[in-house]
Amino acid sequence: MAISATITFSNQQTAAIAEIAPGANLPDVLGQWGLVTGRPVLVVVGGASKLSESDYRQVEQLFHDALAPIAQKYQASVVDGGTDAGVMRLMGHARQSISGTFPLVGVSPIGLSLLPDQSLASPDAASLEPHHSHFLLVPGSNWGDESAWLADVGTHLAAGAPSVTVLINGGEVTWEDARQSIRAERLIIAIAGSGRTADLIAAGLRGDPTDDRAKELIASGLVQAADLTTGAIALASTIEAIFKP
Repeated sequence: MAISATITFSNQQTAAIAEIAPGANLPDVLGQWGLVTGRPVLVVVGGASKLSESDYRQVEQLFHDALAPIAQKYQASVVDGGTDAGVMRLMGHARQSISGTFPLVGVSPIGLSLLPDQSLASPDAASLEPHHSHFLLVPGSNWGDESAWLADVGTHLAAGAPSVTVLINGGEVTWEDARQSIRAERLIIAIAGSGRTADLIAAGLRGDPTDDRAKELIASGLVQAADLTTGAIALASTIEAIFKP
């Protein structure tokens, strides 16, 4: 069983952190934090690479005007990769900008997670995002090792309540994140127009040529798309329809 501790970032923000060992009981580890289960859960996966400046601003607006406010309204737990990059950074900044109090749980491989004041252990390591409330460090030293854990954390926190994965942009690891969401029987909303993985999935949903991995995900019946150009209000409405009892 992991022991929960507290870390302090350079901006004086604090977060609970725990490392889980292989074979450990996930509910026991999460239970140390006293997080309320049985509330809606929002899982955020993907990236923010190779976006034009205008598209990046539109993606950023989704976090500030849709994802963070909806999470705050329902006190939903948000689960993502926890590092200070891409969609995880956008999620953390959005939570901070609205003075959010909803749990924001980052799930990251222990071998690649750079804690405050820690030296670089691997050239692939990444710092943790300083506006998250909780971090779970899981076994692994490769990006993607966290994917199954991330999905399972979402399932445990939801405890039967509605949950949804929002997939934005994304690279190779995002395919595994998506597969794990399907394994967890969690609906995926791919943001069309955000690039890369999300756009390949959206293309498949339209019946256009796409990656075989997208076809496999779509065949589950648990994948839909929302267009980046329709904006935050439309995405918020879609998620709220899922979260409403």
